[in-house]
Amino acid sequence: MIPGRNCAATVRECLDALVPMLEGPALGEIIFVDDGSVDGTVDLVQQYPVTLIRGEGQGAGAARNLGIAAAKYELIWFVDSDCVAEPDALDRLLPYLDDAKVGGVGGSYANCVPHSLLACLIHEEIVERHLSMPAKVDFLATFNVVYRKRVLDEINGFDVRFLKGQDAELSFRVMAAGYALRFDRSSRVGHYHETNLRRYLKIQRQQGFWRVRLHLSHKGHATGDSYSNLLDHGQPPLAMLTLATAPLSFVPGFSWVPGMVLGGLVLATVPMTWRLLRRLREPKYVVYGWMSMVRAFWRGFGLTCGTLVYLKDCVRGGSK
Repeated sequence: MIPGRNCAATVRECLDALVPMLEGPALGEIIFVDDGSVDGTVDLVQQYPVTLIRGEGQGAGAARNLGIAAAKYELIWFVDSDCVAEPDALDRLLPYLDDAKVGGVGGSYANCVPHSLLACLIHEEIVERHLSMPAKVDFLATFNVVYRKRVLDEINGFDVRFLKGQDAELSFRVMAAGYALRFDRSSRVGHYHETNLRRYLKIQRQQGFWRVRLHLSHKGHATGDSYSNLLDHGQPPLAMLTLATAPLSFVPGFSWVPGMVLGGLVLATVPMTWRLLRRLREPKYVVYGWMSMVRAFWRGFGLTCGTLVYLKDCVRGGSK
């Protein structure tokens, strides 16, 4: 099942990879849910043997729910419209579902834009994190994941209130319902990672915004999960603390505070930077530290806005 909106630039390659799988035993149908596209997405999709469903532009979670409702089979493989599945990607995931206790299983990425430094930084960080993930996990992303339809029906599918972080939110509810999650990094789909820094940072700000509601709705995950840890989650607050303490630079006796906080943020980027340099042995990945630090500020901006909106909603709710 593929949700997509204004994805004409990538959906052809996505479908070119999936349609041949219809000839095998693993894939029975392809459902594409168009989430209100205004480019040529629908025209392209209609050229393929897929079931096309029209959404209302309410976000990826709502689009996926439409696909879940229309699905004919017990297992649903979610692939994003900017992903190109490798031929054995699905076959590598299915054996895990022989265990009735497993509610879902996900895989990893390949990089469709290796010529872009930003895409390489994004991709190799994800790969590095995936290399550290065990087979038993508590978080699965939806770019390459198989869920049981009955499990999704049981928990009422994706929470459409979350415009970002729906995959993590779904994972937490699947586990709360008593099902296990599995991960296999050998199952890969190529991904068109972001190549424009401004657009990437905008997405990171949105991620920060929705993470507030995610972690307040599902307590116990704010300190880390199978994909990220406390050091990762602490970087956006450190970035905001750096800005908050900046005026102390002009206060005698306290001028050292902003530098110490900024130093903490810099040190927080070192472990991942070192892991990338050690594994890839390419000097260009030293830039990851800079990218990670800039990203922390944008995630922090989103985190701050999300917190303020959440508090505002609480005040409104309490006044009723």
